[in-house]
Amino acid sequence: MTASSPLRRNRRPTNPGMILREHYLVPRKILQKHFAGDVEISARHLSHIINGHARIDPPLAARIAKTLGTTTAFWVNLQAAVDAWDGEQAEANWQPQTVYPPERAVS
Repeated sequence: MTASSPLRRNRRPTNPGMILREHYLVPRKILQKHFAGDVEISARHLSHIINGHARIDPPLAARIAKTLGTTTAFWVNLQAAVDAWDGEQAEANWQPQTVYPPERAVS
C-alpha cells in the first residue's frame, strides 16, 4: 500500500446497532424495550437498528449519546462508515466518463 492509496476494508463495518447492543446495552443490563422508551423510539425500530435494518439518523444519534454519555459524532461516524461501505459496494462497477483529479499544490 502506498501513501496515496486509501485503506481498503475487506468487510462491511460493524453496524452501529450491534455496537450499541454489545458494548452498551448488554454490559449494563439495559433491556432493549426500556432503552427504546428512553430515546423515544419504538422497541421495533430499535430492533431494526440493532439488526442492521434501519439507520441511526443524527437526531437519534444525539438522543443515544445523551442517554449513554457518549457523543453524537461517535454514532454518526459509525453510521457513516456503514453508509460509505454500502455506497461503494453498490457502485463498485460504475466508472465516470471523465475524471477530474485534484490539483497539485504549487510549491
